[in-house]
Amino acid sequence: MTSVVFVHGTGVREDSYRTSYERVARGLKRTRPDVRLVPCYWGDTCGAHLELGGVSFPSRDQDRGSPGAGEADPLALWALLERNPLAEIELIEDAAGEDEQGGYVPGRVDRWDALADRVRGLAEPGPTAGGDSPGPLVEDIGPQLAAAAEEIAAELSLRLTGKEYGQDAESVAARALVALAVRLTERAQDAEEPLPVDGADRDALVEVLTDRLGGTDRGIVADSGKWLAARLLADPLLWAASPVVQTGRRRATGWLLPETGDILRYQARGALLRARIAEAVALARAADGGPVVLLAHSLGGIASFDLLAMEPAHGVDLLVTVGSQAPFLYEIDALTGLRRGDELPGTFPRWINVYDRRDLLGFVGGKLFPGRVDDVRVHLRQPFPRAHTAYFAHRGLYERLNAELP
Repeated sequence: MTSVVFVHGTGVREDSYRTSYERVARGLKRTRPDVRLVPCYWGDTCGAHLELGGVSFPSRDQDRGSPGAGEADPLALWALLERNPLAEIELIEDAAGEDEQGGYVPGRVDRWDALADRVRGLAEPGPTAGGDSPGPLVEDIGPQLAAAAEEIAAELSLRLTGKEYGQDAESVAARALVALAVRLTERAQDAEEPLPVDGADRDALVEVLTDRLGGTDRGIVADSGKWLAARLLADPLLWAASPVVQTGRRRATGWLLPETGDILRYQARGALLRARIAEAVALARAADGGPVVLLAHSLGGIASFDLLAMEPAHGVDLLVTVGSQAPFLYEIDALTGLRRGDELPGTFPRWINVYDRRDLLGFVGGKLFPGRVDDVRVHLRQPFPRAHTAYFAHRGLYERLNAELP
């Protein structure tokens, strides 16, 4: 009898594995009722766990000056401005009513247009607060300030002419100018990582620019706390900047730990998982001596590949990887079992690699291992990340297995 050893991927724990195992069992029963399904659950013994209760986390921030519930957080605002320097300007555009100046009056200049003209004059930022010489940030972004000032000025006139003019308008323009100048600098330098910016230096520069624009208020746009919270919740990358997440870091990391932690632990302690897979294969082989197939998802596929590349004498007749990153790791020379450029050993079993083009964690190996792997594309009709977990609910997978299993 053919035995199929089912190896799960990262982040899976016992209840989830049991559900997946039963789903695979039903799928195989429909097409190959003669096959024995053998479990290989490794989440408890080989997965990542905070065994010491999270003592590696910094203690919760007790700063009385930190924003409370419902308050706008300056650092969260900067996280948003780094993604979109026009964010506060767009907020005013959406929320502000018509200015009380009234209709058109010959010779009168709209206050936003006047501010735009002053912004254009900020190509040379001058000294930072508390000193006569520019700070490091000014030295970095200085060449891009003129272009940034022109763009911000144009946006102020285009979006806000005729709108209500609040006391924080100058600080809004200053923050937008700094955020855009940083972005333009990174683009000009073709930077591979974000420009290093000291928060105190940034805030000092905003203060200088606000003063030069004629402003006195340096706070966040009024009533922006709820707006910021909504934007943070809508964007996972911005959500990480939320003070709620920062103070609840242990809980947030606990949510992410199984997936990311399992991967990191495998890189350092992969022998544990490979030994678990080898044990399951040996038990399947000992049952009746029939063919053994490894059916492995995601990280389970990486570990199975490594095992068979490093220790091929396990009697596996067919390796089926599903949504696997093994080809990608081979290409960047990050596999444990095989260095980039090395060929698969002659004893490596027949290999079928199942992927869906919508699964951003599924890769192909045909060009890396010519003649040694059969890349099989399935159409799960699911967006990512659900596409990465939907393989074993797809009938087409079992139809293909029916044709391939020994």
